Amino acid sequence: MDRTILHCDMNNCYASIEIKLHPEWKGKPLAVCGSQEDRHGIVLAKSQEAKAFGIKTGEVIWQAKQKCPDLLIVPPHYDEYLKHSRLAQQIYYSYSNQVESFGLDECWIDVSGSKLFGDGKTIADEIRSRIKKELGITVSVGVSFNKVFAKLGSDMKKPDATTVITKQNFKEIVWRLPTSEMIGIGKATAYKLKRCGINTLGDLANTDPDFLKRLLGINGVALWNYANGRDNSRVSDYHYKAPIKTIGHGITCRQDLINEFEVKRIFHELSQDVSKRLIDNGLLATGVQITVRDNELYSKQYQMPTKYPTYVSMELTETAMELFRKNYDWKNTIRSLTIRAIGLMSINRPYQLHLLDDIKKHERLERLENTIYDIRKKYGKRAISYASLLGDIKMPKQRTDVVTLPNFALKQGNF
Repeated sequence: MDRTILHCDMNNCYASIEIKLHPEWKGKPLAVCGSQEDRHGIVLAKSQEAKAFGIKTGEVIWQAKQKCPDLLIVPPHYDEYLKHSRLAQQIYYSYSNQVESFGLDECWIDVSGSKLFGDGKTIADEIRSRIKKELGITVSVGVSFNKVFAKLGSDMKKPDATTVITKQNFKEIVWRLPTSEMIGIGKATAYKLKRCGINTLGDLANTDPDFLKRLLGINGVALWNYANGRDNSRVSDYHYKAPIKTIGHGITCRQDLINEFEVKRIFHELSQDVSKRLIDNGLLATGVQITVRDNELYSKQYQMPTKYPTYVSMELTETAMELFRKNYDWKNTIRSLTIRAIGLMSINRPYQLHLLDDIKKHERLERLENTIYDIRKKYGKRAISYASLLGDIKMPKQRTDVVTLPNFALKQGNF
């Protein structure tokens, strides 16, 4: 049976919600931007009026201001964006239980079994109408027979439009697009393809898959299949939870870090968030990965196993610092740090101990971590902390830990 997949994309999501909440801003060039004080001063979203000035998501505020001196800069309000995202999902779930989020503002919906509501385009148009009426914002919807083409469709007409891509017309609609338009093809991949004379999705679809495999590995074959309309990846249903493979947290510091003491405090602060999420999900880490970005924005990544499978923040921090000391040469000061728990296993899974290890110390640290976790769960994150983390540790003042946008992992037949 042919599938009917929708991809709904809220138009200029953050900016649209800000304008809805402040009607007096309607018609003005507006950009939602991160905190300049915390060195997150980039454009996160922009209104249609700002887009007309050539302002792009991701560019720094001063560049946007050069293009549009009267640009209205507003800070993000993630609680409102999350609220509207959940309200939109409630609407999507009224048509199907197979709804898969892709960030705060995008969702796939499999309506193959929802014929009661009409065909794909009818459902898409009804969703657009309801979102506009009930939430006060607009969405663009792509309708197709697979997820990749549905997402392409939602990107083709904006704002507030429906695009239908079928098995009969996809070659004339999709194949003329640049390769970079398709999900899974970033700048680096597009550049590699372009060097080989592969500029459009049609070029990609008609390239020898063996050549693409040599050029891009197994992902090259997956991209060839996608360009030819061969995507069988499922839309996750309501109860599906993707397996957690890693848990990480990173931050750009308000000021550059200049010594190991400052680095350790940042790693310890980040490790506490990682530890909480490990405990929440009943997981232990068997390894730690760190990413260090210097003041020239050059990043390096290192990883190593932990001494024990652990969720203890202090043990994660010590492993991170061991990695850092072994590898970082301090030619430049440090702009941002990320720590990631890898090699995850169930907290209930038995593991081998070594005879000479100080297991009693490990057990004391586990009890301490559990106590801190319980206190924070009851009274809030700032109810208890380590003395070494008091004062200014160069962390951003605005924290949005609850907002996690999923990364796209390209795997054939599975997003």
